[in-house]
Amino acid sequence: MKKVATKRLTIIGIICLSLIIFVLICDRIVAWNASGHIYDNVDSVPHRKVGLILGTSPISTWSGKRNHYFDYRIKAGADLYKAGKVDWLVVSGGDYRNSENGYDEPNAMRDSLMKQGVDSARIVLDYDGTRTLNSIAKIRDVYCQDSITIISQKYHNERALYQAKHLGIDAIAFNAKTPGRRISWWRNRGREVLARVKLFIDIISGVHPDIKEL
Repeated sequence: MKKVATKRLTIIGIICLSLIIFVLICDRIVAWNASGHIYDNVDSVPHRKVGLILGTSPISTWSGKRNHYFDYRIKAGADLYKAGKVDWLVVSGGDYRNSENGYDEPNAMRDSLMKQGVDSARIVLDYDGTRTLNSIAKIRDVYCQDSITIISQKYHNERALYQAKHLGIDAIAFNAKTPGRRISWWRNRGREVLARVKLFIDIISGVHPDIKEL
């Protein structure tokens, strides 16, 4: 019985170790792919016709408090626009008004960008951005763009860049500031690691974007 139990524990340990290694490999591949395509300084960002701001809610769905990830993405997009680094801003998110602490994300992003001096005529609302895959694919398939600047926090940008490369889009990314709260950072970082695993699973299994607005 002890030998059987030991064998089972060994098998379980090998499976767990394999899963951890797989997760770490996915995380590192995504990070390595972004090298040389990601920017922190506005002045160093090459010009692209379209900037894509990946959506999030102005209010945290976790705590109901102000979501600083949203504020920093808006500021990053506005800074690029005012510096002439992008001519158009696509704000991509979902309409979650029927859920707790939910918002019409594209509308909220547009209003916040306008408050920062962005011309409303230069803002395009995309309601298919419920997944990063949808946001990236729509840029190519609906807006007919093969070169973009992605705007979000660093870890999200890295994953979006990998997705863009997989879809054949010449993308660079500008990092919005990441809020300094440790709890929210670790929560979002952990969620991002799992999202990177799902990215590869989706690619391997051939998952297609779900785009409704054509």
